[in-house]
Amino acid sequence: MGNLLRLLSREDCCSPQKYDVFLDFENAQPTEAEKEVYDEGQVVLERAHRILQDLQGYKGASQEIRKAIGTPDADTEKQAWEAVLPLVTKLKDFYLFSKELEKLVPKILRELCSGPMTPTQHLENQQALVKQFAEILEFTLKFDEYKMTTPAIQNDLSYYRRALSRHRMDDSPTSPTSPFSPLISTEDTPVSSELANSMSLFYAQATPMLRVLSDATSRFVSEQKEVEVQQTTETLGTMAQVCQRMLETPGLIQRYRREETQSFVLRVMVGLVILYDHVHPVGAFVKASDVDVKGCVRVLKEQPTSRSEGLLNALRYTTKHLNDESTPKQIKTMLAT
Repeated sequence: MGNLLRLLSREDCCSPQKYDVFLDFENAQPTEAEKEVYDEGQVVLERAHRILQDLQGYKGASQEIRKAIGTPDADTEKQAWEAVLPLVTKLKDFYLFSKELEKLVPKILRELCSGPMTPTQHLENQQALVKQFAEILEFTLKFDEYKMTTPAIQNDLSYYRRALSRHRMDDSPTSPTSPFSPLISTEDTPVSSELANSMSLFYAQATPMLRVLSDATSRFVSEQKEVEVQQTTETLGTMAQVCQRMLETPGLIQRYRREETQSFVLRVMVGLVILYDHVHPVGAFVKASDVDVKGCVRVLKEQPTSRSEGLLNALRYTTKHLNDESTPKQIKTMLAT
């Protein structure tokens, strides 16, 4: 009965006014009710820009590693080890940052999805937290995009793990001496073997930060018994529809002073579709979805290719249910071209 009453009290899904909201992604300031969670979120998100800069500029130690493998001796092993150490420290920072996001996401979702307000009311009245959630989505897409184009990450981490493993073997009294023995000090290693193994599992995924975000959202839904799945997915879907409507409405999108904000809204819209698809039991592509996927794709295809192609690829390759039988052929065709 509770679910039926909730459905009957929802805003009319066919009313265009439901999504006629302007999200002030440039100037939103927290209300007193938002401030505690917002301040905590700012501490985490202030690091996001540096994380992306470090990842985008990640060069790797491929050359040194090739020399050490091809011509293993004390000099090449030392050069490779010294090149890998600071890189693995960066990779640890990225990984630990994902753990901070994992803790932050449920706190923001609890504020945006619980209580008597409708999704639209949450978006209208909690714009500072909506902005933070949008920044998390943008960070997620960018991080995974940069990671996918940086194969040196897994190569460096694999070499580091092999070096630690060989060092442990070399410490055995019956093992012959290896070039690693004088190089590696347990006290000086930036990442333990156990942490390196966890990091390896994280970076082995095609979209590791999306996995963190979707898992955190799914856990939130399963653990917060007072917030049902429908409340969370409807909020995600409504936010996606609001972003779509803002992009389609010149009077709304032109209210932003900075040109890059439009690209931000595009990325957030796509991030919401992807997250919704991972969290909702049947995904974003079915006809009963809270997300207008066809409309989102249409908006993307109206953008310059330089702005849209990466986001279309994200929908093609990082969603969960696109290739399901329940996905309409029209959507599959739109994303195939």
